[in-house]
Amino acid sequence: MDYNYKQKLNLYARLIRLDKPIGIYLLLWPTLWALFLVADGSPDIIVFFVFILGVVLMRSAGCAINDFADRNIDRYVERTKARPLAAGEISSKEALLVFSVLCLIAFLLAVVFLNSLTLWFSVVAVILAASYPFMKRFHYLPQVHLGMAFAWAVPMAAVALTNQAPAPWVWLLFIATVLWTTAYDTIYGIIDREDDIKIGVKSTAILFGSADRLMIGLLQLLFIISLLLLGDQLELRYWYFLALFVASILFIYQHKLTKGYGRHNCLQAFLHNNYVGMIIFIGVICSYWLPV
Repeated sequence: MDYNYKQKLNLYARLIRLDKPIGIYLLLWPTLWALFLVADGSPDIIVFFVFILGVVLMRSAGCAINDFADRNIDRYVERTKARPLAAGEISSKEALLVFSVLCLIAFLLAVVFLNSLTLWFSVVAVILAASYPFMKRFHYLPQVHLGMAFAWAVPMAAVALTNQAPAPWVWLLFIATVLWTTAYDTIYGIIDREDDIKIGVKSTAILFGSADRLMIGLLQLLFIISLLLLGDQLELRYWYFLALFVASILFIYQHKLTKGYGRHNCLQAFLHNNYVGMIIFIGVICSYWLPV
């Protein structure tokens, strides 16, 4: 009985990808950018920890609902066929239950620790997270939908700290995050492109076709330009702009990795975006914390 209990917990952990935390990191970085930019480098400690926990909960919930939506697709995709739901190790009801419990915990955290305006923004966050996995059946831009789901943490963080409508520059950061997410998830989509075409689902990797690397580079360029405009508007120090320069170099490296479309290299280019997010966050906090 104890063995079965531990085995079931392990399956749930795999369902929400606790063994693959890259999604947590990629959602965490723009959340941290927003928290520190809105609070001029010193966010409220309670809001800070609530959002970190919220990132873990909502990314995990997103994985659960994603596997439910793709339960009849994942078994035909090489990269996903061993997932617990696709492999028949857990049921669809269990995946929905995990999704619901995680969303409920995240919502209760908002109720207890955050203001009422943030609660309304959290409803939008749940809707975006729950609807994203189904978009690949209807249009070729599911990566943009994912970008909106990830980027929604930006205005949420602003509202949680200020208890008022987000400032215009917050929406510029929102757009920048959508651009970044679309770029790196298109790289990820290249890995599954052949399987997705056979199955009949859609993605930006399919939409862009032979121009995929050009479009990814353009999205990354627009992302950097957006953050340059943001830094100028907020009068951030040179540390921030130095971080953007380093991030640009990292994007060039990713571009070289994806040449040839090797699965391993594309995966490494996707994972490499964790460093992009981290470097930009370091630039943000140095802009506020260092004396010069």
